[in-house]
Amino acid sequence: MPEYPEMEHYRRLLAERIAGQPITKVDVTRPKSINVPVETFERELLGRTVWFVERRGKMLLFHLDNGKRLLLHLMLGGLIRYESHTLLTPEGLPPERPDRSVQVTLGFPAGDLCFIGLRLGYLHLLTVKETLARLADLGPEPFDPRLSLAAFKARFKGKRGSFKTAFVDQHVIAGIGNCYADEIAFEAQVRPDAKLADIEPASWERLYGAMHAVLNDAVAKGGYMELPLTEGDTVTGGYNDHCRVYDRGGEACPRCGSEIVQTELNSRKLFFCPSCQKER
Repeated sequence: MPEYPEMEHYRRLLAERIAGQPITKVDVTRPKSINVPVETFERELLGRTVWFVERRGKMLLFHLDNGKRLLLHLMLGGLIRYESHTLLTPEGLPPERPDRSVQVTLGFPAGDLCFIGLRLGYLHLLTVKETLARLADLGPEPFDPRLSLAAFKARFKGKRGSFKTAFVDQHVIAGIGNCYADEIAFEAQVRPDAKLADIEPASWERLYGAMHAVLNDAVAKGGYMELPLTEGDTVTGGYNDHCRVYDRGGEACPRCGSEIVQTELNSRKLFFCPSCQKER
């Protein structure tokens, strides 16, 4: 499932292409992926201009010129593919529709198409009030200026269980999931299954710094999901080759050479080095 880096990367690429552009086509092939009747969805979107694209947690918000919002959550198995018909494939042909299932297609000037695959996700048309209500329970963003070290630690206060279980809870911090929870824990030299009550002050400081360092690096490298947004996109998914523990079970730890362990915690995959990551 895409997390903060993937969605922030997609946000930046999409903003370059559709901000200030009117929607010229709307095609819905799965009504359950949207929250209003298809006819209403098409009528509300056609001719509307996308003012800008925002990200909140793992979701994207398309701000429209009539004040409404499109809230996109890809969830597991979702995809975004943007095809510019001013560009040709290496074979000299126009880009084609993605091979994978597409539930919503939005068109833009010059014949550009944004394909959105929503196997479990959704694209909902909302008012400002509805959007605020939908996002009200999300925790702060990792780079929110108000999320100081003290505020970061306070988000976990009174919670029980492991660090990772709390860290991937979108009510605690928005945007972090399985992959980056493990990568951040590795960077901080703390086991992701460390008990919250046992984590020492110095470890909290490392976790806080590691959160910023890992997420910044992952965004710069295009995230870990190898689903290019456009034809010729060689950046998206670049972080996959730089993951240090996630999906690296059985490989040598890049820090100490010990074998990386793969296990499960509350039905989630868990990756860590038992030698250089500590339980406190």
